[in-house]
Amino acid sequence: MARKIKLTAKEKKDNKEFFEALRQMEEERGIPVEFLAEKVSEAIIVAARKDFGNQDIVTCNIDLENEIFYVTARKEIVEVVENPYTQISKEEAAAIDPKSLVDGFVEIKIDPKNFGRFVAQNSKNNFRQGVRDAQKGHAIAEFQRHNRELLTAVVERIDPKTGNAILTIGHGEATLPKAEQVPDEIINEGDHIKVYVVDVKETERGHRVMLSRTHPGLVKRLFETEVPEIFDGTIEIKSVARQAGSRTKLAVWSANEEIDPVGACIGPKGVRVNKIVEILGGEKIDIVKYSEDPVAFVSEALSPARVVSVEIESTEPKVCKASVPESQLSLAIGNKGQNVRLAAKLTGWKIDIHPESGFFGE
Repeated sequence: MARKIKLTAKEKKDNKEFFEALRQMEEERGIPVEFLAEKVSEAIIVAARKDFGNQDIVTCNIDLENEIFYVTARKEIVEVVENPYTQISKEEAAAIDPKSLVDGFVEIKIDPKNFGRFVAQNSKNNFRQGVRDAQKGHAIAEFQRHNRELLTAVVERIDPKTGNAILTIGHGEATLPKAEQVPDEIINEGDHIKVYVVDVKETERGHRVMLSRTHPGLVKRLFETEVPEIFDGTIEIKSVARQAGSRTKLAVWSANEEIDPVGACIGPKGVRVNKIVEILGGEKIDIVKYSEDPVAFVSEALSPARVVSVEIESTEPKVCKASVPESQLSLAIGNKGQNVRLAAKLTGWKIDIHPESGFFGE
C-alpha cells in the first residue's frame, strides 16, 4: 500500500503555479483541464520510465480538486539488489521512509526538473502531441455540433497558390476552399466572415470539415438570425435557390393567414433583408410567397417579372410554360438566363418563357 507523500513548501508553491498554468491553457485553448492533466501525466510517465530502464514503476499523481501534483517510482525492498531499476535495499528504503519496511515497497519522490535533457524533451514532445490531438478532437466535436449551422470565422491567411482561406473558428482551424468562396469577393487576413458548415465527414485521413460561403444554407441561416418569425417557426423557409454573389431567391410560407411572410422577411423599410444583403456584399435577394399550387408558385418565383399565365405541360418531368408581356420578357429571363434558372431551382419545375403574344419561340 502506497503511503501519502509529503510535499515541501517549495513543492506546494510549484504545484500552485502548475495548476494555474493548466487552467490558463484550458481557457486559452478550450481544452478541458481534466484532459490536459491526463496528457501531462501520460507524458511524464513515458519520459520518466527511461530513467528506470523503461520499467512500469512510475506514477504521476495529479489531484485537480486538492491541487496536488507529484511523481513517484515504486521500488521493491530486498535484501540483495539484483535490479537497481525496480529494487532497493532495506538501508536505502529506511532512509527514505522507515515505515516502508512493513509494506515491502517504498515510494521514491521524483522531481520532474531532474529528468535528463533527452527525457525532459521527450516529455514535452509527448505532451505537445497530446495537446495537438486534443485541440483537433475538440475542434472536430465543435464542428459536428454545428453541422448545417452558421459560424463566424477569422481569416488567418490566404494561400497564395490555391486561394484557399485558412480560418480560425473558436479554438479550431479549418479551410475555406477557393471554390466555396463567393466569386469576386475579396477576403483579407483578419476579416471576420460568416461560413456555413456543409458537412463533417470521416475519411481515411481523418475528419474533413466542409465549409462554404456559396451554399444556399448560408442565406437560410442568416434569415433565421435576422427574422424572429423564422427562428420561432411562425414563418417557414420552403426553398432557396442561389447564385452566390449575384442573386438569391427565397420562398417563404406561414400557416398563420394573418401573417405576411414576405413582408416579415423584408422588415420595416427593408431593414431586415437589407442587413442580410449587406452581409452578403450586395447580393440581390428576391423573397416570394410559397404555394402548393405550382401555377401560383412559378408565377411568384419569376419575380420581379409580371407573369400573365402559367400552363402545366407535364407533371413527370415537371415542365411548365410561363407567359409574360413582351416588355417583361428580358426581365423574366434575366441576365444570361439567371432569373428563370433560379426560379426553376426554387420551384423544381422546368420553366419555358414565352411572350404573351405567343410569337416568341414558336
